[in-house]
Amino acid sequence: MANTRRRLQGRVVSNKMDKTVVVLVERSKQHRLYKKVVRVSDKYMAHDESNDIEIGDVVQIVESRPLSKRKRWAVETVVSRAAEEN
Repeated sequence: MANTRRRLQGRVVSNKMDKTVVVLVERSKQHRLYKKVVRVSDKYMAHDESNDIEIGDVVQIVESRPLSKRKRWAVETVVSRAAEEN
């Protein structure tokens, strides 16, 4: 049986919670009436078991069972780390 869970890729915008990160997923869609391409963004709360993901990291999240009231996603992989500013 194939794994049919949805996967999204986005940028981490908050990591202030314990074992939770907020991931901003942006996508482009065409306006129904005006046909202009607009950018739409959604925020997802994702589970981060290791607590080592920083703000600015690009991560891939996957659907999971409900972990709390608003958390239904889990971080699968870190695609790229944020640029270290030193």
